[in-house]
Amino acid sequence: MYDIATREHTLSLVTQGRSLNSVSKQTGISRSAIRSWQTRIEPISRKAECPRCESAPRPPEAAAAYAYLLGLYLGDGCISRQPRGRGYALRIACADAWPGLIVACRDAMKAVRPMNSVCVIQRQGCVMVTSYSHHWPCLFPQHGPGRKHERPIVLEPWQRQIVDEHPWEFIRGLVHSDGCRITNWTTRMVGGERKRYEYPRYFFTNISTDIIHLYTDTLDQVGVEWMPARQSRQAENISVARKASVALMDQHIGPKY
Repeated sequence: MYDIATREHTLSLVTQGRSLNSVSKQTGISRSAIRSWQTRIEPISRKAECPRCESAPRPPEAAAAYAYLLGLYLGDGCISRQPRGRGYALRIACADAWPGLIVACRDAMKAVRPMNSVCVIQRQGCVMVTSYSHHWPCLFPQHGPGRKHERPIVLEPWQRQIVDEHPWEFIRGLVHSDGCRITNWTTRMVGGERKRYEYPRYFFTNISTDIIHLYTDTLDQVGVEWMPARQSRQAENISVARKASVALMDQHIGPKY
């Protein structure tokens, strides 16, 4: 007997377009078993525990991990329905340049849905950290048709409570998805000599005004001073440059790794 996590991971390999023979060789699971799971996985998956589907809905227990994953989802995540009633896939795009981010994303996904497997699908220049479950839309009600900036993005009261309790994890997820820490430089005349000075700052860029407001409201909550930076034609940039605020961000966020 194989547990549901093993079954869903095996089927996730099939949904990548691989043959049953290839998946069978990799996993050691017979093709007939995999074929039977393709028709039976939906009723099995629906029995997996979901805190939002209970008679008295409750927030996820891994609240800090959820706050971080929520930030990642709002930045570089998407949820899509799978064919033949196999539920939904949560995918977070993570650049190859930041292996630490990939690990942190996988850990958060697994903490929020420990009964579902997490896989990494390589794409050009990035990986898609992916997990399959019927319940991702329950946990991320911001899911909907169209792009995020084309529809309202508003947190549910239970999500708002989690963000209020774990604001730094939420900010960290947003920065890890659509933000960065860079080093700026300028020159000044000192004693008749021009000297170069370097200073760090944080940027966050997003097209959705709702997501921008969620970010800046949470920065206000933790006492970080911010200001709008020069905007592009499509996106809004938020800058954190004051020394005390950068130090606070460094303490809780830091550069991607």
